[in-house]
Amino acid sequence: MRKIAEYIILQIVLSIVQVLPITGCAQLCRWLAWLFSDVIKFRQRVIDENILGVFPDMAEPERREMTRQMWYHLCLMGCEIAQAPRKIHDSNWRKYVFIRDKVQMTNYLIDYRPLVAVSGHFGNFEMGGYVTGLLGMPSYTVARKMDNPYLDEFINRFRGYNGQFILPKEGSAPAIQEVMESGGILTLLGDQHAGTKGCWIDFLGRPAACHKAVALFTLSGNAPMMVSYCKHTDKPLYFEIGCTGVADPLEMDSKLKDVTALTQWYNDRLADAIYDCPEQFWWVHRRWKEKPVRKTKKRRASAA
Repeated sequence: MRKIAEYIILQIVLSIVQVLPITGCAQLCRWLAWLFSDVIKFRQRVIDENILGVFPDMAEPERREMTRQMWYHLCLMGCEIAQAPRKIHDSNWRKYVFIRDKVQMTNYLIDYRPLVAVSGHFGNFEMGGYVTGLLGMPSYTVARKMDNPYLDEFINRFRGYNGQFILPKEGSAPAIQEVMESGGILTLLGDQHAGTKGCWIDFLGRPAACHKAVALFTLSGNAPMMVSYCKHTDKPLYFEIGCTGVADPLEMDSKLKDVTALTQWYNDRLADAIYDCPEQFWWVHRRWKEKPVRKTKKRRASAA
């Protein structure tokens, strides 16, 4: 019953959001941002730890302002997802979306080879997949199912509106292989925590664990890796899509032909976009968790 109630509440909220003008939604998002950051202080400890871990000299007033801005962009993201299918179409998308690296991105999106498109919890990454599908280039996204099946179905319905297909995180290896062999587009969030057994690199100046599979898709599948972003501009429902780097197996430096090196490379490219607009990064997201386990400790434990 709780999950059904959550879904009903979501539908009621969405109905209200869809009848409001987007400017009214933006004003509502600013009020919600103040509520979450200054009154409820939702997950404030996690947010402060994340921000201070990257910007250790940031004063508290600046930190509070960045927290408010982050919540604003998160709330606005939900409103934009609700309104996009009614507002942004194949005939008017240029009004709402500016593609900064249009030629480079298009060349790789229509390449005969498979493409690994990497982004992160930054800006409105959901709209990136929406626009790609709108332009006639369907993609496949690996994502974990939400705990609430009704909410999961709703989100996947939005993602599949223009041809963004979802592959479950567990048991999707055959489907991923098929996408790669057919020259499809595989989109991944590269800033997911991978646990102590992941590939440890530096992300925004802190040790972070990444899934090795992201780099392996490129290294083993002759698939260029494109690091992209979709961020808000100065107006609600208006976006900038861009590319911060491409690692092409046919052209990449030999130093990148290694899982750790390539993983570090794409994290650096994600960091480039985040440093440019840090208020649009999900500081509420628990990117940094466990510490890397030292190999010497493992060897001592084995010896013991």
